[in-house]
Order: sequence, then C-alpha cells, then structure tokens
Amino acid sequence: MQRILISACLLGAKVRYDGQDRLCDDPRIARWQAEGRLVSFCPEVAGGFPTPRAPAEIEGEGGGQAVLSGQARVLEDTGRDVSDGFIAGAQAALQQALESGCTYALLTDGSPSCGSRFLYDGSFGGQRIDGQGVTAALLSEHGIRVFAEHQIAALEDRLQSSSDSAPREARA
Repeated sequence: MQRILISACLLGAKVRYDGQDRLCDDPRIARWQAEGRLVSFCPEVAGGFPTPRAPAEIEGEGGGQAVLSGQARVLEDTGRDVSDGFIAGAQAALQQALESGCTYALLTDGSPSCGSRFLYDGSFGGQRIDGQGVTAALLSEHGIRVFAEHQIAALEDRLQSSSDSAPREARA
C-alpha cells in the first residue's frame, strides 16, 4: 500500500504558526486515513518550534532548496533567523517518510516548510511567489512526490495509476 506523509494541520491538529489548523475535510483524506495510508507530521513542531509562533518566510531566491544549500534563510517577522529549525524539521520529516514507506506527501501550500507550489516572498506583505518550502524541497529531492492540499484529485489519480519505485535512501 502506498503511504502518504500529510501535514498534521490538514488533519485538524492545531500546529500552525497562529495556533490554528487547516482541516481539509475532503472525503478522500478520510478514506485514506481509514485505510492506514496517512502518516501525520508537522515539520515545524519537529524542528522545535512552539505553537503558536512568529510568522516566518523564506528570504532570498530559490525557496527551500536555497535554504538547504545555505543560499537563503528563513526569517521570522521579527528578523530572527530560524533556518536551522526549519532544516531540522525537514530532515525529521524525510526520516519519518522513509521509515513509514511514504512515496507521496500531501502538504500545506504557502508554508515555508510545506509549500509545494507557492511561498510568500519574504517581505511579510502577502506576496506569493512560485516555489517549494524547505520540507517540500527535501522530500522532492529524495524522490517523494509532493502535492498541495488543492491537488488531492491529482494525488488520487497518481495513487490509482502509479508504479513508482520507493524513494531513494536519505543521504548523510
């Protein structure tokens, strides 16, 4: 059975920066949960951040991949650099995905961790840019297909037709 790493907030866990959830009540998620396919995870909590916490955005170009390579930073709206915590959370998410046999991830778009299609531009002005968050970039790098919460139908199609191989092992 193909397993899916899912942002905990999409399952109703109140782990977002503002102390809220982002519950997604799509019946496919309920079905996948009943089938035992879902592995709930919040990389920001795993990275040591409290709930609630200060908003954070990626500063610089290149999104999560640039943060992983040291070319960009994740900053709180206070200016504090929290890149190390975001990287630690991404590494923990990858480890959980590999240990659980996840070949897919369903993540919350817009997040500096989980954004898979868009992020905010680092100005804290609400401007969206194309890109992936730190966790989404690391999972993708290791062969785990990442989908945003508005792409559930595409994920379902992929699950039904996929013959993907297991994700590559994490490199130290």
